[in-house]
Amino acid sequence: QVQLVESGGGLVQAGGSLRLSCTALGRIASINTMGWFRQAPGKQRELVGYADSVKGRFTISRDNAENTVYLQMTSLKDEDTGDYYCYAGGVLSVTPGKRVANYWGRGTQDTVSS
Repeated sequence: QVQLVESGGGLVQAGGSLRLSCTALGRIASINTMGWFRQAPGKQRELVGYADSVKGRFTISRDNAENTVYLQMTSLKDEDTGDYYCYAGGVLSVTPGKRVANYWGRGTQDTVSS
């Protein structure tokens, strides 16, 4: 079984920063992609990191050795409020047998207050 465990979310004032982390646990041989999506209230889930609204403010980094991906968010705005989900694609796990699948974390709720 592969599980994505997220941490670091919470309540922050506008202009502040948050750092989310997500670690993939299990007997993992390799992971193709790791990233973050977010879902604001009443909106569809969107990929974080490539939207114009976050350019220059959000940074995604990855530690392949630890199967961990980070989301550093700075200069947070009210519209950044939402549920943030970790994603791991093309995960090759080796127990039982070999299996390639995609996984989602449970999500962390991040609220930016003005």
